[in-house]
Amino acid sequence: MQLFISISFALNLFVAPPDSSLLVPATGYSLRDEVIIVPNKLSTANSDFIYNAQMYELGCDTLSNVVFWRNIMRLDKDSALLNLPENRKVLHKVCLRSWDSLSVEQKNAFKDSLRKANCLSDSARILLTNGKSFFYDFDKASANFHRGINDFIDNGVDPWYAQSILLIESPNKLQKSNAGAYGSFQLMKDVARLFGLKVNKTIDERADFDRSAYAASSLIKKICIPKTRQILDSLGIKNYKETDLWFRLLVMHSYHAGAGNVKKALYTFKPTEGNMNLIYTLWRAETRSFRSASQNYSQLVLAAMLEVHERYSLAPSQANAGKLVKQPGK
Repeated sequence: MQLFISISFALNLFVAPPDSSLLVPATGYSLRDEVIIVPNKLSTANSDFIYNAQMYELGCDTLSNVVFWRNIMRLDKDSALLNLPENRKVLHKVCLRSWDSLSVEQKNAFKDSLRKANCLSDSARILLTNGKSFFYDFDKASANFHRGINDFIDNGVDPWYAQSILLIESPNKLQKSNAGAYGSFQLMKDVARLFGLKVNKTIDERADFDRSAYAASSLIKKICIPKTRQILDSLGIKNYKETDLWFRLLVMHSYHAGAGNVKKALYTFKPTEGNMNLIYTLWRAETRSFRSASQNYSQLVLAAMLEVHERYSLAPSQANAGKLVKQPGK
């Protein structure tokens, strides 16, 4: 996650915190409304899980971009997919060792053959995307759902965000990103310190799951959600629910890229309505600080969520039939 917060804004945050009414979902919605108990394949205990039927109702499971990332999440690191960046259509699967053994001329010739076979223009971009099954260890990530979900609820934050972050930011182990983000919620040093975590030469509380969860949930509550609402207000977009899937995904973009960069990306096409079309168009929007990694972020969220739905054998019909048990309050 890459997020940059100015000192002046950080100071204003504590002098004049956002109206608490803006930090919770619509009236009548409980933070536990979507938390269910499902069997945990790793132990005899059960796990918390956020079931989101909107993904199926809106057809997100059929989107080419989402299907592509689900394939990447399942694919071994020794394999890769040659694909089109605009729609993630897969043109060919290759063994990386074999591909890397080719010369630049041979690689270009092979791509030219794919363009010809698929009736593409000579200038059509073809990307090579490596398999990421080694990174997306969903069984390991799901072991932390109960803890993360409850930490977010304790801080008055929609627990859907806890599950989403755990699935895509650091699902297999604690690791530091190239930008310096660290911990289960991939927090930058300045963000962690902003919300009271100790980060110095001898201690880094970003490695502490509960402390890191507190900082991440505070970041969403005090910055990402209010800033996202301000962006939508500036675009004249009204009458939405914070539990709408598109709103949650937009907040996740703010968590990853920073609200300022998300605003600039949105202003390249200036949406007038809040819906999934806003998100789909954002996937193609590009600015100097909002590029491929930022565009892909909510696609990865959807793909990871759907993967875990499948691993838990959760289908819309099961939820509607009442086979999933809602988690009682703590």
